[in-house]
Amino acid sequence: MKLYTYWRSSAAYRVRIALNLKGLSSEMAFVHLVKEGGEQLQEAYQAINPHGLVPSLELDDKQVITQSMAIMEYLDETYSGARLLPGSPLERARVRSIAQSIACDIHPLNNLRVLKYITGEWGVTEEQRTLWYQHWICSGFESLERQLSEGHQTGDFCHGDEPGLADACLIPQIYNARRFSVAMDDYPVIQRIGKNCEALEPFQKAVPEAQEDAP
Repeated sequence: MKLYTYWRSSAAYRVRIALNLKGLSSEMAFVHLVKEGGEQLQEAYQAINPHGLVPSLELDDKQVITQSMAIMEYLDETYSGARLLPGSPLERARVRSIAQSIACDIHPLNNLRVLKYITGEWGVTEEQRTLWYQHWICSGFESLERQLSEGHQTGDFCHGDEPGLADACLIPQIYNARRFSVAMDDYPVIQRIGKNCEALEPFQKAVPEAQEDAP
């Protein structure tokens, strides 16, 4: 397999965690999202992923899977090892709900292309951009904190006592929150789960600063 990735992409970060949790190795192909206007927008990468986003997972037969959630579920359905999703349909639905609240509700509003648009087209200042970023993380984390704290299936991790798909989504979002100086005191359950994940090697190996393309 070949993973097209960028060191600070949250979506690619999720897939790196998932690969590590599954004990899988993958060739890394680096796509710089800023250099030369963004390599993801160049024709060579557009031929791989017409959406111009990372990550993309190229399989041995040259088929390509795009979108981090689809990639992670493919890995879980195809390979043995630690399970990213639990066994029952209801439990899987809960994990997907947590994961998608991050991947579909919080992250897209703070994606690089959104930030570039509001600064380039709307002329917002750096301070305003940071406030935008902080607002949407806090809004999402407030809801997520309630979901996790009130859910009896929350354990050491988002669902139970083994890390999985939801945790692979949560950790990159915690990383982003810290990067933009979001105060985390109001989210004790999120912080606890984050600490448990960050103590594990699969998460440590996936951190942005540990990647070969990190500056």
